[in-house]
Amino acid sequence: MPRVNDDFRGAARAAADLVADYLDAVPDRPVWQPMDPAERAALLDLPLPEHGTDLAGLLETVERRIMPHPMGNGNPRFFGWVNSAPQPAGVLATLAASAMNPSSAGGDHADVHLERAVVRWIAELVGFPHPPGGGILTSGTSMATIVCLAAARGRAARKAGWDVREDGLAGMPPLVGYVTGEAHSCVRKAAELLGLGSKHLRTVASDADGHLVLDALEAAIAEDRAAGRLPFLVVASAGTVGTGAVDPFGPIADLAEREGLWFHVDGAYGAFGVLDPAIAHRYAGMDRADSLALDPHKWLGVPVDCGCALVRDAEELRGTFSLVPSYLRDDAAGDLGWFSEYGTEQTRPFRSLKVWASIAHRGRSGVARDVAHCTAQARQLGEWIEQDPELELVAPVETSIVAFRHRPAGLDEAGLQKLNSLLPVAVQQRGKVFVTGAVYRGREVLRACLLNAATTEADLRLLLDEVKSAGAELLDRCRTSN
Repeated sequence: MPRVNDDFRGAARAAADLVADYLDAVPDRPVWQPMDPAERAALLDLPLPEHGTDLAGLLETVERRIMPHPMGNGNPRFFGWVNSAPQPAGVLATLAASAMNPSSAGGDHADVHLERAVVRWIAELVGFPHPPGGGILTSGTSMATIVCLAAARGRAARKAGWDVREDGLAGMPPLVGYVTGEAHSCVRKAAELLGLGSKHLRTVASDADGHLVLDALEAAIAEDRAAGRLPFLVVASAGTVGTGAVDPFGPIADLAEREGLWFHVDGAYGAFGVLDPAIAHRYAGMDRADSLALDPHKWLGVPVDCGCALVRDAEELRGTFSLVPSYLRDDAAGDLGWFSEYGTEQTRPFRSLKVWASIAHRGRSGVARDVAHCTAQARQLGEWIEQDPELELVAPVETSIVAFRHRPAGLDEAGLQKLNSLLPVAVQQRGKVFVTGAVYRGREVLRACLLNAATTEADLRLLLDEVKSAGAELLDRCRTSN
C-alpha cells in the first residue's frame, strides 16, 4: 500500500469539517423528510463507474447526495423506534478503527484486548456477572440473541443426552421456550434459525402493564412436560419495545432455577436503565440470568453496529461455537482462545474502539446522567399526556418509552384506531418531530422513545402539539370511516 499522500490528508481534513458541520446543523434541520423522487432515483440507478473518482470528488458526492437525506435519529426531536444519536467520540473512533481494519477474531493485537475490556465495562455498567471470556460484541442484539439461545439449546440437549452439534435436533423431543406477546421479534427469528421452530416458542400471558405472569408460565411448563416436550428457556425483557415494560426478574429467576430453564434477558434497549437510581429497583434479579443480550448502539449511543452477548458461563458459549481448523491454530492464544470460538463470526470488525470511546468520553457517571435524563423526561411526558383530555397514556412509563393515543372528541373506537394508525406517518412528514406507532393489546398507539440526552422539554411539548395538529387534519378521514 503506498504512503498516505497529500490528497488523502486534505480529504481527511475536509471530511472532518463536513462531519462536524453536519452534526452541528442537525438540531436546526427538519428531523426527516421524504426524499425527492429524482434524488432517490439517482442513488438507485447509480452506474458502475469505468474510471475512478478522486477523493475530493467522492466527498462532494457524499455532501450533495447522501448527507442531506438522513434517517433523522441524530436529531433531539427524533422519538422513533429505538435509534439513538451517535456519540461524537464514537464517530471519531470509527475512523481510527477503519484505518487499522483488523479482524477481531483473535491474535495478539490491540482490538482483541480492548474488546475484552469493554465487554467487562458493559457488564459492570449493568451489574451482570462477568467471568473471563463471558461476553462478545456482535452486530446487534438480534445476533447476540442467536448466540445466547444457541448456548441454551446446547446445554438443554446435553442434559437430555444429545449432542446437538454432532447429531442436530432430529429425533429429539421438542425443546420449548417461553416468551410474552411483547417479546422482540429477534427471539422468534433466533428460535427459527436454530431449528427450534416458532411453534415451540410459546407465548405466555402478560398482565395489564405488559409483564410476564408467573402462574401462566408455570402452567405452560407443566403442560409441556406432561406432553413429553422439554422446557428449556424463558426470555424476559429489560424494557419491551412497545412500552418499555421491565419483567419481574427475581421471581422469573427463581422459577427458572426450580425448573432447570435457561433464563435469558432481552436487554437490547432497556438494560442500561439500571443506571438510573429512580428506576434501578425494576432490574432486581437481572444479574441472575444465564445470559443477557443488549445493544451499546442504542442507549449508549455507540455508532451502529454494536450489540453484546453476556453469559454467566463462558464455557457454554465456547462449547457451542468453538471450531479451530489447523490454519487458524494459535498456540499463543492463551486460555480464552479466540473470539471466533464464542460466536458465529470469523472475520469480525473492530467494534470495541467506538464502544471504548463512547463510554470513556463520559465515564460511568456521564452515561448514568444521560440515562437518567431520558427516563425523567419520559416520566414528564407521561404526566403531560395524562393531563391532556385529548391524549391517553396506554401503559405506565417504566423506562424511557411512552406509549399513548390521540383521543379527540367525537370519534368512536374504529375511528380512533384509524386515526392513531395514520398519525405516525402524518407527523413524520411534517418534519418537526419523528414518532412511530405500534399495536399494543390490539390498539393502535403512538410510541415515543427517548434516548437523546440533548432532548429538551420544549421538544416534548412540540411532539404533543404536532400529534394533535396532525390529528386535527386527519379527523374528517377518520369520521368518514365510521
